[in-house]
Amino acid sequence: MTKLSNAAVRDVETVIHPYTNLDAFRATGPMIIERGEGIHVWDADGRKYIEGLAGLWCTSLGYNEPELIEAANEQLRQIPFTHVFGGKSHERAAELAEKLKAIAPHKASKVLFCGSGSEANDQQIKLVWYYNNALGRTKRKKIISRQRAYHGVTIASASLTGLLPNHRDFDLPLSFARHTDCPHYYRYAEPGETEDEFTTRLAANLEKLIIEEDPETVAAFIAEPVMGAGGVIIPPEGYFQKIQAVLDKYGIYFIADEVICGFARTGNMFGSQTFGMKPDSISVAKALSSAYVPIAAITVGEEMYQAMLDESKKIGTFGHGFTYTAHPVAAAVAVKTLEIYEKRNIVGHVRGVAPRFEQRIAKLGQHPLVGHTRARGLLGAIELVADKTDKRSFDAKIGVGAAVQKAAEKHGLIVRALGGDIIAFCPPLIVSEADIDDIFDRIERALDDTEGWIAREGLRTA
Repeated sequence: MTKLSNAAVRDVETVIHPYTNLDAFRATGPMIIERGEGIHVWDADGRKYIEGLAGLWCTSLGYNEPELIEAANEQLRQIPFTHVFGGKSHERAAELAEKLKAIAPHKASKVLFCGSGSEANDQQIKLVWYYNNALGRTKRKKIISRQRAYHGVTIASASLTGLLPNHRDFDLPLSFARHTDCPHYYRYAEPGETEDEFTTRLAANLEKLIIEEDPETVAAFIAEPVMGAGGVIIPPEGYFQKIQAVLDKYGIYFIADEVICGFARTGNMFGSQTFGMKPDSISVAKALSSAYVPIAAITVGEEMYQAMLDESKKIGTFGHGFTYTAHPVAAAVAVKTLEIYEKRNIVGHVRGVAPRFEQRIAKLGQHPLVGHTRARGLLGAIELVADKTDKRSFDAKIGVGAAVQKAAEKHGLIVRALGGDIIAFCPPLIVSEADIDDIFDRIERALDDTEGWIAREGLRTA
């Protein structure tokens, strides 16, 4: 067993790490990241890595971006904190809200800020309930999400998340949450079913669920344009159009969770635009500030805003908000981030390099370990299988995805293994074609290393 450094021991004895086997972690300790530059980070031992997941799908402009650092410093010098409670505000709050309204993929009236994607989706739940109560539709409380969705980890947003580890032994989901089908054609299509037939079936199943629950009790439907933590699942052509028709038929509010897909990731400013979605509201976070400072937001349409006015008048206040709502430093960095996206034409850059990214991921489908590949813009994944013909997965206990992740780190690449032995790729948006080739050259070597281990240990039949 490797002896842990003093810094690693301090970490093990003081910090609880999310999405980590806490027991096994005591023996392995953390990878301590000390600095970053562009698309690279360095650990405490001086090893250099390409950050192939942009941190946690978030460091869109890479590391050590001078303009973002200066924006934070300038705001810290001016006023490091003030709040927006009780009618107080600051210039950066309005400036950021104006910018978000201008680019939102629906007609937004106002913006409500918070600190994380989980909080944003928590706010969505509260506002949908508030809105329906204002309109006298007091039975509309249920919110439909999807299996394998990821919408956060607060008690409410984790209820919308459709992943078992987020529910198990946390006594979740709460009773308001419902889950419909995941649009993963590779895994969930019936034998001989075309993509069009698959999406038609999923839309029919959604309608069946709504009818069974009673449409008068269903408040909203929430969806990520591309499902991130659930496996980078890209919906088949026409999926959202069929889902939208069902929602429109029953007057159900549509929330687009743009926390991962927002801000150029899929080749448009928002994933909703890439997939032809027509949401009533969006949740944003992560790349809103290139993750330099925590900030998130949801958009509010005019009809909802008018209902909020009525409720606030009736009650005497809008009884919601966080200490750090529209934090001035976070807002200043977010304003600068949006300015950079525009002046550097980040959407155009993503469109320019995405074909190389998509080609290199597709090429990995030739590897004996890879059963399926998928990509859109600069977001993609490979799904590892024991048998490519029948799509048979490895026993989860073997940890093949984790082995690929570890092998990639030895080759200087950080990626993320998701449940189901899926390897996710989400590099900073500033990558060049040469960077993309470097990323996939390294993952190819990691796959070869893992395939050698599997063959030596006879794990395909385990």
